[in-house]
Amino acid sequence: MTDPDPDADTAPAADPRAALLALLATRSFRHSEEGFVLTSGRHSHYYVDCKQTTLHPEGAYLCGRLLLERLRGRGIGTVGGLTLGADPLVSAVALVSHLEGTPIEAAIVRKAAKGHGTGSWIEGPADPARPVAVLDDVVTTGKSTVFAIDRFREAGFSVTCALALVDRGEGAREAVTERGLTLEALFTLDDILAHLRQQP
Repeated sequence: MTDPDPDADTAPAADPRAALLALLATRSFRHSEEGFVLTSGRHSHYYVDCKQTTLHPEGAYLCGRLLLERLRGRGIGTVGGLTLGADPLVSAVALVSHLEGTPIEAAIVRKAAKGHGTGSWIEGPADPARPVAVLDDVVTTGKSTVFAIDRFREAGFSVTCALALVDRGEGAREAVTERGLTLEALFTLDDILAHLRQQP
C-alpha cells in the first residue's frame, strides 16, 4: 500500500461546471483534418469521446453532481439511457443521489431485447410508477436518446425529461422535441471549442 501523494489535488472543485468542462476539453475532445465518423454516420473534424471523462474518477463524480442538480425538484425516480454512452452517467447520478440522501434509481436500455428470461429491453430496479429522466453522453442527431425514450415508454414508464452531457447541435433537440420533450445539455460543442480557444 502506498501513501497518498501530498501534491495530489483531492479537494472538491470550487466550480464543478468549469472543472467538468476542462476535463471534457482535455480528455474527451479530438480534432482531425481527416475527420471522424460519428455514431450517427456523419463525418466531422471534431470528436467528443465522453467516456474518457465519464469513466474518470473526478469526471464521474462531477457528472453525477451536475446532472443531479439539474434534476432536483422534478420528482424523478429513475435515470436511464441507452448502453453504452449512458451507463457511466446513470450510475454516477444514482451514486451521488444516494450520498446526498435523495436516492434515484438507475436503469440501462439494451440495444436489443434480452434473448432469454423476461426478454426485456430495460435492466435495473426502476419502478414504472416513478418518472424517468433519459440521459446521454454526447448527442448529434438524437437517435440514441429517442431510442431510449421509446423503449421506456413502451415498457410503461413516464419519461418527463432528457439530458445530455454534450450537445453537438446537429438535430438532437429537434428529434427529442418530436417526442414531446425538451432536450437539455450541460455543455455544447461550442462551449468546448470556446474553452480551448481561451487556453494559452
